[in-house]
Amino acid sequence: MEALLRLPQKLLWVIYENFEQTPWPILLILALTTAVTVLTAVYAAVFILAPTPRPPFASEKTYITTTPNGSTSSPKPLPCWHDAWLTHRKEAENLRDFKEKHTGDIEEAELEMSVVIPAYNEEERLEIMLEEAVPFLDAEYGRAPKPKGSANADGSEMGGYEILLVDDGSRDKTVEVALAFSRKHELHDVLRICKLRENRGKGGAVTHGLRHVRGAFAVFADADGASTFSDLGKLVEGCRAVADSPKRGVAVGSRSHLVGSEAVVKRSAIRNVLMHSFHALLKILTPPATSRIRDTQCGFKLFSRAALPHIIPYMHAEGWIFDVEMLMLAESAPTGIVIDRKGRQIGTTPGIRVAEVQIGWKEVGGSKLNVIWDSLGMAWGLALLRASWMAGVYRRR
Repeated sequence: MEALLRLPQKLLWVIYENFEQTPWPILLILALTTAVTVLTAVYAAVFILAPTPRPPFASEKTYITTTPNGSTSSPKPLPCWHDAWLTHRKEAENLRDFKEKHTGDIEEAELEMSVVIPAYNEEERLEIMLEEAVPFLDAEYGRAPKPKGSANADGSEMGGYEILLVDDGSRDKTVEVALAFSRKHELHDVLRICKLRENRGKGGAVTHGLRHVRGAFAVFADADGASTFSDLGKLVEGCRAVADSPKRGVAVGSRSHLVGSEAVVKRSAIRNVLMHSFHALLKILTPPATSRIRDTQCGFKLFSRAALPHIIPYMHAEGWIFDVEMLMLAESAPTGIVIDRKGRQIGTTPGIRVAEVQIGWKEVGGSKLNVIWDSLGMAWGLALLRASWMAGVYRRR
């Protein structure tokens, strides 16, 4: 037994003697070779493991809606600013003095507000959410945009809204519930339903929807109705407050003020531990501005139209961690000019500024989140996401 305990010591001594007898140039070469091998292996592993979103199917670029006579329309083509952006991007990359700012163009808005709702098996909760959202949207924006020329530069006072429901491969009657609601409230061509052939995950559904929005502002909202929808007005105000000269801005709903509330305290101990652990991991793995956001996972986020081409085309995450990638992309966007109320330049801002806005929120039953497994998946996804961007596997060009 004593001989076995001495064996590691003998091995270490042999290694040390060989190390001392080896010329330093050879040691340097060995060290460099080892470092290069390790870095290459890490890059290869990240390259293999990093998810690559599939291109959309042709049918996923269409939508259905209801008609005034109560029937369901045949599939219609979805407007897609993203396709036009891709064409412009290719042209811009041929410029001799190409800069990232050349890829910020986006088609003009056709209405004031676009609402994207990702939905997977939401037949039980969707109608409740829509019953809250539609009256607010009707009162705030009206269903038809105002005549051209009546809107402000940031799209305010343009009027009109659309709801784009992205059905993420549901197996229940989510689509039927949405169509019935549209008939009941006469939301013909206002409520548009896009059906994904295969389930992509919440991030994939949100990204797909945001590629097809027509609004001066675009918000995505969870179908469970947990967020107080009328707080959309607060998000718009927050977005305008941080917008730069190109009118780029992001506002995220935040539940951070509810951390000590009864709704959160009543959660299971394991859920609260996982929540705090995830926040700690975020602070370590995300860049400065993103790490300061206290609630990255709230399903209520608003983007100005000018911000979209700097975020959406570069999205990769399709699972629960997609919110963090959106915030990281906003932070890493090209520098913008900041102006005061009199139109004078007062500085520049690195990336797109993000406003964190406190909103009303309530716990809603029927969540599809598996607390333990999805939390572990989010931690893994965050680490892989950060590694992919740092290693250059993901990049803007």
